[in-house]
Amino acid sequence: MPETLLCLRVRHLPAYAMSYSNSTDFSNPSSFILLGIPGPEVAHIWISIPCCAMYIIAVLGNFTILLIVRMETSLHAPMYYFLCMLSVTDLVLSTATLPKMLSIFWFNSREIEFSACLTQLYFIHCFSVMETGIFAALALDRYVAICDPLRHSTILTNAVVAKIGLAVLLRGVLLVLPHPFLARRWPYCRTNIIAHTYCEHLAVVKLACADIRSSSYYGLLVTFLVIGPDVSFTTFSYTQILRAIFSLPTKEARLKTFGTCGSHLCVILTFYIPTLFSFLTHRFGHNVPLHFHIIIANMYLLVPPMLNPIIYGVRTKQIRDRLLHLLTHKGT
Repeated sequence: MPETLLCLRVRHLPAYAMSYSNSTDFSNPSSFILLGIPGPEVAHIWISIPCCAMYIIAVLGNFTILLIVRMETSLHAPMYYFLCMLSVTDLVLSTATLPKMLSIFWFNSREIEFSACLTQLYFIHCFSVMETGIFAALALDRYVAICDPLRHSTILTNAVVAKIGLAVLLRGVLLVLPHPFLARRWPYCRTNIIAHTYCEHLAVVKLACADIRSSSYYGLLVTFLVIGPDVSFTTFSYTQILRAIFSLPTKEARLKTFGTCGSHLCVILTFYIPTLFSFLTHRFGHNVPLHFHIIIANMYLLVPPMLNPIIYGVRTKQIRDRLLHLLTHKGT
C-alpha cells in the first residue's frame, strides 16, 4: 500500500520534479530533491511570510530567555534551567528546518545532499524526542512546586536537575541514532524526490526500493517508548496540579494558577497533536491530501519554538520583570 501511494503521488508531481527524477541514477543518490509543499506552489511566497516571522520570533525569544537566565542569578533555579534546555532545543529544531524551507520557498533551492539530508533527519527527530522529555521535566517541576512547595528545593536539587537533563539528552541521542544508519543502508532506485519541506524519517525511507520494515518498526518503537511515558507522566502531573488548584482558598489564586497551567498545556498540545497526526498519517492516512499533511507536519517544528519563550518565559513574572528592567534601563 505505501508503494502504491508513493507511485500515485510521484505521478502527480510537477514537471520539473519529474525531470529531476528522469535524469538521475538513484541506486546511490548523491542528493535528494525537497519539493516543499506540493500543490500550492504559487502560494509558497505567501506561506514563507508567516514561517519567516515565526522563525525570527523563535530565535529572538529563545535567545532572550537564555540571556536573562544567565544574567539574573535569582533565576538559577530548576524551572529556569529546564526553560533554558527547552530554548536550546527549540533553537536547534527551528534552525534545522526553517532556513532550508525558506530557501525552497524564496530561491527554489530544492536540492539537499544525501548526507545533509540524513543529518537533518537525525537532528529533527533527536531534538523532538528531547522536547517531549523537557515538557515532562517542566511538568514535574510545576507538580512539585504546586503540590509540595515546601520540599521543592530538596527534591529538585541542582544535581537532580543535571541528571534529568543528561537523561533527556542521552535518550534523544541514543534512541534516534539508528535512524540515519538504517536509512543509509537502503538502496534508492525509485526516485530522489521527497514530497516534503524537510527530510522526515519515513518520507525518506519510503523512497527505498527494499524492505524497510526494520526502519518502520524501529520508528514505531521509538514513538511508543517516548510518547507513551512522556504523555502519561505529563498528564498525571497536570491532573494532580489541577486538583491542587481547585483546593486553593481564593478564586483569584485559582484563576491565576489555572491560567498559567492552561497556557502550558496549550503549548504542549500544539507540539503533540501535529506530531501524532503526522505519525499516523504516514502509516494510515493515505487519503489525507499531501499538502495538508505537510503543513500539519511543519506545525510542531514551527509553532512551539515560537510559543515556548512567550508562554513559559514572558508570562513568567520573574523573567518578565527582568526583561522590562533591561529594556527600561537601556532606554534611560
